[in-house]
Amino acid sequence: MLTAASTPEESELPHTWAEARERAWDVAQPLPAHSLPLASAVGRILAHDVLSRHAMPHYASSAMDGWAIAGSAPWIFAERGTKLSAGQAVPIVTGGLIPQGAKAVLRSESGVLSTDDDGLPVLALGGTARPGEPKNGQHIRPAGQEAAADELLIKAGVVLNPAHIALAALGAMEELSVLGKPAVKIVLTGDEVVASGIPEPGFVRDAFSPQLGAVVDMLGGSVVGLQRAADNLASMLDALADDEDDPADVIITTGATGRSSADFLREAITAMGGTFHVSHIAMRPGHPTLLAELPDGRFILGLPGNPLAAMVGLITLGAPLLARLGSLPRPVTTEVACGSPIKEYHGPTRLMPYRLVYGLASPCAHTDSAMMRGLAAADGIMVVPPHGAKMGENLTAMPLPWI
Repeated sequence: MLTAASTPEESELPHTWAEARERAWDVAQPLPAHSLPLASAVGRILAHDVLSRHAMPHYASSAMDGWAIAGSAPWIFAERGTKLSAGQAVPIVTGGLIPQGAKAVLRSESGVLSTDDDGLPVLALGGTARPGEPKNGQHIRPAGQEAAADELLIKAGVVLNPAHIALAALGAMEELSVLGKPAVKIVLTGDEVVASGIPEPGFVRDAFSPQLGAVVDMLGGSVVGLQRAADNLASMLDALADDEDDPADVIITTGATGRSSADFLREAITAMGGTFHVSHIAMRPGHPTLLAELPDGRFILGLPGNPLAAMVGLITLGAPLLARLGSLPRPVTTEVACGSPIKEYHGPTRLMPYRLVYGLASPCAHTDSAMMRGLAAADGIMVVPPHGAKMGENLTAMPLPWI
């Protein structure tokens, strides 16, 4: 929901880490429910109860291959489609409609074809038939055995799995109403970024396109587009424009969140009339992470260009934002016991990847904002206040989406 227009320059103080995370949840509202074809609904959250549109099964059917019979053996064969009288039988397959007058189904293994005194074909008991077989109603699936018409099949709020989809199909549903799932467009910036090979000095490998979509999916979003933007205002404005073919609820950008001569994201958002909900955060790494909203309701999550800083920003703001839009529970934080003393830091809150060693959280090595080695080995990210932490002190921690 838009508030009074503001610019980054008007926000003199950055949000604290906790304030920014809370704001990312508060500024969004769940997306409306919509209908999807059955085949597209797996993994989505069901918005409304599913009731069977008819009895399941909607007719009495055979549970076996064999013969529908009436009365006692031996049986003569009746014409298909006619009502059976005592002493008559008709062949039937599994799932076949039980004819009128039939009292049971004789399994194919329990019957033998024979002839009567006049040489006419008859059906008699034999093979693996047990004493008293078939009992009245045996091997018949009665109508409504699984569910009556209008009976509850699937309760709203469940995450639909393939078995749910099959059940809905048996209940005669064509589509299901599911809760909204945020569509995400990824915009990658940086003229110095190369997509493959060993980069020359002054250039860097693209660390985002191979993995960012997967993390977005883990956080509850669905990537509908990816675009690269050059380091100029026109290209950035083009990348942020609404795409009618792949409309997005959220645009996640990488890079261009600073204020250098190569950074145009903030200028583009302002030019488009956007509102900055979070213009920067008092945290390291990830200080220039931003959250804005355009007049058409689309959110822009601006991540820094350095890989670790971007991931910290995504987990800090992206996790609550995508969860809120997708009607998911608010992302939780945990507590971990600090495994080693952490010195005071005259600056913002530090977000430090850690490993659990004997139940204690020890900071990882290789956690400069441009590095990923530490995060790749981490069990989570702990939130270290400026005054540092003592060994054994409990600290807030964010779980990693992939653990």
